[in-house]
Amino acid sequence: MTALTIIVGGGKLEGRILKKMHERIIKNFMDIIILAELRNRPMSGYDVISFIHNKFRLLVSSGTVYSLLYSLERNGLITGTWNERKRVYKPTEKGIKTIETILTANDKIKSFITNILKV
Repeated sequence: MTALTIIVGGGKLEGRILKKMHERIIKNFMDIIILAELRNRPMSGYDVISFIHNKFRLLVSSGTVYSLLYSLERNGLITGTWNERKRVYKPTEKGIKTIETILTANDKIKSFITNILKV
């Protein structure tokens, strides 16, 4: 039994806390998640919403996703083109280099998170 379980008094509260943490992590890193997935295939905003829901069991609003897509596009990390009635996004060269840098810094990121969580 973890200290958190003892403090909060059981599994139900612990489950809710972990679910909220899961949501926060996914939402805070959603731009990175989107950029990483766009390396595999071009996606529309709807495709991104479906991907997040299917992979992480989290339903995000279209406003959240489109805001992130526009921000990534403004920063030159992705480009969007119209394909029939939907806008489809893919990473730019700058976006690919950015996500590769983030992904190769995996050990540094893990160490950083571990240091944050140390009591």
